[in-house]
Amino acid sequence: MIRNKLLLACALSSTLLMNNSAHAVKTIEKCQKQTADDVSSASMSRCLDGVISYVDRELQTWVNLHTFNLEEKALVNGRYSALKMFKRSQSNFITYRENDCRWQYLAISPERGADLAYKTCYVLLSQSRITALSNIKTTNTSL
Repeated sequence: MIRNKLLLACALSSTLLMNNSAHAVKTIEKCQKQTADDVSSASMSRCLDGVISYVDRELQTWVNLHTFNLEEKALVNGRYSALKMFKRSQSNFITYRENDCRWQYLAISPERGADLAYKTCYVLLSQSRITALSNIKTTNTSL
């Protein structure tokens, strides 16, 4: 039963990740290449908005997967501390990301690309969190 639910969650997660536009830019590097001929920061900013949207969806998928797994384990063993701590760690990450990127924004004049610095920071920290969550083993046979 638990394994079936996990398979369903994985299938739904992969479907969500594949549903985004085929033309959506998913990395900062692709934005830089795409906007290389256009010197306006507005086009780079719009491109980074798309990357942020993509990494937000991917991050949420990983958070959902780990939350689901920890909820299932808690139902079996009655221990909810790992689930509560995971939720707290995700909340703390969101706060950290906001504050870390905000100081970088504030340190740069708005006319000199403060928004680009913020968005780039946001993407890089989100990608780092995604990598960390994707490297965590999500199944444990010894519930």
